[in-house]
Amino acid sequence: DTQLRLPYDSPPPDAGRPPRFGFRFIDLFAGVGGFRLALERLGGDCAFSSEWDKHAQRTYTHWYGDAPHGDINKIDPEDIPDHDILTAGFPCQPFSIAGVSKKNALGRPHGFDCERQGNLFFKICDLAKVKRPPVLILENVKNLRSHDKRRTWQVIKATLENELDYEVHDRIIDAADYVPQHRERIFIVCFDRGVFGKAGSGFEFPPAPPGPRPRLRDILDPEISEKYTLTDHLWKYLQAYKEKHAKKGN
Repeated sequence: DTQLRLPYDSPPPDAGRPPRFGFRFIDLFAGVGGFRLALERLGGDCAFSSEWDKHAQRTYTHWYGDAPHGDINKIDPEDIPDHDILTAGFPCQPFSIAGVSKKNALGRPHGFDCERQGNLFFKICDLAKVKRPPVLILENVKNLRSHDKRRTWQVIKATLENELDYEVHDRIIDAADYVPQHRERIFIVCFDRGVFGKAGSGFEFPPAPPGPRPRLRDILDPEISEKYTLTDHLWKYLQAYKEKHAKKGN
């Protein structure tokens, strides 16, 4: 498909960098590879990736040079290579505020009752039981903690701690501390007690970076082509259009 246009022409910075620490990770529900970018920068090797959205697959393949596997439900855990870290941004629609509102309006189940997406957390658990990675890093929407009067979160945490025997740490992190976008997500970092022992991992989430949060102007290119600036004619038209609708009460 020579006509395919991808969001970016070049792979993300440092992709393919040789490992410094020699750990292996797998990238589940990979999207376009945010977790992979971070862990490769730390010297990790991606042993396996999975993503079922065809558009995300194309971007991921373009950036990293290998195509992620498709539907995780069709993959035998035994076929996944051994690894040190399992990362998974498992589907958030069944738990997000917007997703729950939409499903309620349509009379559809949400959370763990959402058969197609909501139960994929348990697929992660099945993989962890078989492969026993020392570390899990999971990510989801902020609403995961409060969904269904916190019952969803209680099930997730109890499954990780009691059934799988992992030490669990969680924190809601706002992307606005790092980029000019308010986007809160829960990160769940888990350590295998069989590996780290009773003393625990000693893990702590790092504090938010000091100083003011980034602003949009901090990432804008200072030299912009004239073609991206509205003409005076179009600007006047838009202002008149806005005024016309305001008079109608819109």
